[in-house]
Amino acid sequence: MGCASCFPALGSLGAALGLGFLAQYEGIFINILLPIFATIALGANVISFFSHKIWYRTLAGIAGPTMVLLTTYPLWAYNWSTYLLYAGIALMLIVSIWDIVSPPRKVCSNCEVPEQQATTQG
Repeated sequence: MGCASCFPALGSLGAALGLGFLAQYEGIFINILLPIFATIALGANVISFFSHKIWYRTLAGIAGPTMVLLTTYPLWAYNWSTYLLYAGIALMLIVSIWDIVSPPRKVCSNCEVPEQQATTQG
């Protein structure tokens, strides 16, 4: 909602709905909040790797936040960086939906046996 200037149709819709006051916070959304949320997502995916050990999920999970962080800091001056930012945000959204639809399971040799199976076997 804060970056409606990037999408004129959304800006018009937002202004019609009374969200025009958010335009003054666009710099805060892009320069502060977006990197904070990307850092949180990056950290969560790295921590998730230690418990799930699924490398392709981790790679997909850290690619989006890394693209966003690279765009917001060292690559902001380039014209193509806008596409990298949008691709990173889209990838973060896709991986989030993937995690909701198909949550990761533990992949290890010494996983805990559920209580129900332990009592029936012993």
